[in-house]
This record gives sequence, structure tokens and C-alpha cells, in this order.
Amino acid sequence: MRLSLLPLLLLAGLAAGAAQARPLKVVVLGDSLSAGYNLPPGQGLTRQLEAALRHDGFDVTVGDTAVSGQTSAGGLAGLDWMLGDAPDLVVVELGANDMLRGVDPKSTRANLDKILATLKDRHVSTILAGMKAQPNLGADYVAAFDTIYPDLAKRYAVPFYPFILDGVALDPKLTIADRMHPNGDGVAVMVRGLKPVVAKALTTLKDAAPSGK
Repeated sequence: MRLSLLPLLLLAGLAAGAAQARPLKVVVLGDSLSAGYNLPPGQGLTRQLEAALRHDGFDVTVGDTAVSGQTSAGGLAGLDWMLGDAPDLVVVELGANDMLRGVDPKSTRANLDKILATLKDRHVSTILAGMKAQPNLGADYVAAFDTIYPDLAKRYAVPFYPFILDGVALDPKLTIADRMHPNGDGVAVMVRGLKPVVAKALTTLKDAAPSGK
């Protein structure tokens, strides 16, 4: 009996080892700021973030799920499809296009709220990356928009990176010709700011489930 059980035990051990070896899946639910708009292959945020995390020793993949032109409504509409790939961690980076189109901040807030609520219900670890409104939209709009992100991060108790373009916005050396989207060097600055937040979340995931998902 012991001999007949040995192959089964070996297979179980191999299966457990394979589960442990699976890279953690990170996806960025984002827009052109994350999608590498007008940049050469490999220079966008997802690729640079993946390379930086791997350099630091994380066994991780970062999916190319950001879409240029994406709004909070579009991100919400595509959320179930994105979750079909069973990500371990989702970075929500949406709202810039809402702001540029003058979408009512109440709508942006409601969409992001539903996204975060869905991720919480599905037990998917989440990071919220914030955006800031342009001053020329008026003080009322700016106040309504800029409070969306810290409010929701607090409500859902998720890690929060306050401004995805921190250190990059309006710097001609770090943006492409439109002065809005980051160039490769600008993306590197974004990654340096965002990476510690992502790394902490990945470490928490590894500590919580050491045997893998």
C-alpha cells in the first residue's frame, strides 16, 4: 500500500511546487498613461514596471491591459473580461480622460466606486492610482474631481498612489510633444514612484498565501 501511494504523493508534491512557482499576475486597468501611447515597444508603464519588479526579485507578470482613450465607464464595462484572467493584483489607473472630456465628477466617482466594489467582492488585491484635474476646469470641478481618489481609497482601504504623473506632469523633458503623455524617461519616473506601492502589495500577497493560488 505504501508503495502504491508513493507515485500519488510525488505527483501531489510536484503539483504543489508548480502552484508555488506560478508568477503573480498584475494587471493595470488604465488608459494611455499606462498603455505607452506613442512610445516604442517595451517603453510603456506595464513593461517597465514588470522589468523593475523582476529586477527586484519578484516573480511577476504585468499584463498589457491599459487602453488608450479609456474612461472610467469603459474600465467598468470591461472589468469582468479583465478579471477572467484571474489577476492577483489590479492597479486601477483611470479618470484622466473623464477629466479631459469634462465628465461630471459624480459619474467618475460612481464608476470608480463600482470598480473597487467589484474587486473587493471578488477578493482581488487592488491599488488605486490617482489623477488631478487641470486648474483651467475651474475651482469647483477641481475640488470635486480631486477628492474622488483619496475618498475611495479610504472607503475601500486600498493602497493609494495619489498622482500617477507625479514628477512627470508638464515637464517637457519627460513628456512627448503633446506635453501630456510621458515619454520613456517619464514612464521610468512613474515606475519609480509606483513600484514601492506595488512591491508592498505583492509582498503582502506572498506572505498571505505562501503556497500560491
